Amino acid sequence: MSSKAHSGIGMTSEGTRQRLVRRLREKGIRDERVLEAVGSTPRHLFVDEALSSRAYEDTALPIGRGQTISQPYVVAMMTQAVMRDEPLGKVLEIGTGSGYQAAILALLADKVFTTERIGELQRSARQRFHRLGLHNVYTRHADGLEGWPSQAPFDAIVVTAGGRIPDKLREQLGVGGVLVAPEHAGLHQQLVRITRTETGFEREELGAVTFVPLLEGLD
Repeated sequence: MSSKAHSGIGMTSEGTRQRLVRRLREKGIRDERVLEAVGSTPRHLFVDEALSSRAYEDTALPIGRGQTISQPYVVAMMTQAVMRDEPLGKVLEIGTGSGYQAAILALLADKVFTTERIGELQRSARQRFHRLGLHNVYTRHADGLEGWPSQAPFDAIVVTAGGRIPDKLREQLGVGGVLVAPEHAGLHQQLVRITRTETGFEREELGAVTFVPLLEGLD
């Protein structure tokens, strides 16, 4: 990222980002690679200017069209859940939104492919990636339930909306790959991690979360 992208005073300063990193560490984020990525990413550029003073609070914020930029802790937790000892190669994100989650992943993976069903959000996120020099992020205005079959298999898939996890997404994981997604559990959502093995899939629950719904089609 350029130094201009990092610049800021007050609530958008480097010191403010590092305070957020300390809060995430206190809440249990242990992967220093993830913490460094959060500390290097100017979250205030992913929200409306009127909300920039709140960008480094550990809370979700509206980004328009009924969507939100996720709470930093949740972004960090989901990112930590797909990390492994060796570097990530190809990562798929379902639900670009503001682009913040993809920007974090872009600092940790060779390539990030991200789909967004709302064209307006996809175009805005693509402009942010360009502004920040994140040339390893590839965006697509598409139905995320289909994934991105032509780029499969993926080392990791991150789903940023809650619902039933489509089988098509699981099948686009490489062996050893990990999918992290909020899955409906009755009236609530549970963040789950699914790992593809040589013989099938292993599932584990990571905790309760709240995300916007996972919808099909384009807007």
